[in-house]
Amino acid sequence: MNFLTRQYFRILQSNVRNQNALCNFGRAFNFKSEVSLEKLYPESKQKLYTPSFVPDPKAKFSGYIPIDKVQITYSGSSGPGGQNVNCVNTKVDLRFQVNNATWLSEEIRTKLAEQEKNKINKDGYLIIKSDLTRSQHLNLADALEKLRTMIRATLVERPKPSLESIERIRKNQLKAARQRLHEKRIHSQIKQNRKAPVPDF
Repeated sequence: MNFLTRQYFRILQSNVRNQNALCNFGRAFNFKSEVSLEKLYPESKQKLYTPSFVPDPKAKFSGYIPIDKVQITYSGSSGPGGQNVNCVNTKVDLRFQVNNATWLSEEIRTKLAEQEKNKINKDGYLIIKSDLTRSQHLNLADALEKLRTMIRATLVERPKPSLESIERIRKNQLKAARQRLHEKRIHSQIKQNRKAPVPDF
């Protein structure tokens, strides 16, 4: 390193110390596009932050799903998509044990296990899959939204049927049973008629 290079680095270091902002000093020499955020929104603070979420303890379900309480795996999607399908794992497999989900109330867990019993395996895991798009993040958002929809469906109270509806359902069931027995007798008679007569000796 020659003398001029050392002097140049000393000047740079002194400027950094004076400004006490190494990142701002580095940005000063970067190229700024005409459509950069600093030029489009000069008065904005441009600070990215993640808002902290505090679930409401009184609400049965606020829509918040703790990611660390569910198991998320990724795999390759099926269907057309070119070489990208073979290279990127975009299909999302989201699962969790319903009985051990302490972030849900006992009422929701019971109704969820009853309503979604076809999607729960023998180990008690509720399985939700999504390969709607070719984006891993969008598929994860879709799987989480499916889970939210399932949970919210358990909170909807179905209206009780009226007495007229119960009576109409009973009559329809009775009529269907009579029709079934009538058709069974006709079919049995047809089979009896097909048999050859047995001669008397």
